[in-house]
Amino acid sequence: MNRMDVTEKIISTKVSKGLKWEDVAKKVGQSKEWTTALCMGQMTATPAQAKVVGKIFGLNAEEQKWLQVVPYKGSLPTPVPTDPLIYRWYEIVSVYGTTIKELIHEEFGDGIMSAIDFSMDIQREPDPKGDRVNVVLSGKFLPYKQY
Repeated sequence: MNRMDVTEKIISTKVSKGLKWEDVAKKVGQSKEWTTALCMGQMTATPAQAKVVGKIFGLNAEEQKWLQVVPYKGSLPTPVPTDPLIYRWYEIVSVYGTTIKELIHEEFGDGIMSAIDFSMDIQREPDPKGDRVNVVLSGKFLPYKQY
């Protein structure tokens, strides 16, 4: 057994039970974005969170322990993603990455946006021309230090 086996069991159970990530997140006590990342194998659960997820998805004690192991981060299987939705994010970074970098550096200086001290919010935004996906990414700015 490994972390991927647990992720596959979670996804399979989610589908068979017709669960929504938002409902799982409420029981875990975290955002739907973080909870989904946990269940997809990209975050580390506390023992209490693992127990809640275990109860929801019928995970045994060993499977719950896998939720508490620090994962290998990065879930994309290929250098250029083939899933259309994920590819669009790749395309956004490919097209606008240098613009985002330039504007962050102009505003904050030389540094990076943290993906550790980070939050994300994804919401549906009604629009008469077709609903929009509103994504807000918020990461702490970490300046490079001189040494």
